[in-house]
Amino acid sequence: MAEMVEPEQGVDLTQMRCVPCEGGTPPMPLDRAQQLLVQVPGWALEDSTLTRRFRFKNFKEAMNFVNRVAELAEAEGHHPDIHISYNRVRLDLTTHAIRGLSDNDFIMAAKINRLLEA
Repeated sequence: MAEMVEPEQGVDLTQMRCVPCEGGTPPMPLDRAQQLLVQVPGWALEDSTLTRRFRFKNFKEAMNFVNRVAELAEAEGHHPDIHISYNRVRLDLTTHAIRGLSDNDFIMAAKINRLLEA
């Protein structure tokens, strides 16, 4: 089983890599998730999911963003659930193998935020 390396307070999540997570690993405790949430502006905790909603000028911009997220997800080996409705996109991050949140979800959220800045 891969060992999770917890990000320290103030560590740049965008400099970390997602690590494969296996069933049997406990999900992240809620207090830890709330600590990391401050490092991913715009994201919210909804049950055991990290969620963010985006609005774009049009469908083409929304799809360009989704395609960039898909490339990032493939590179990291950690994939969000993607919901598209014309110019709106909702991304949900959770670690399905452990049925809850892991550091990987916050790493991906930080990297997705960085995509918006580029």
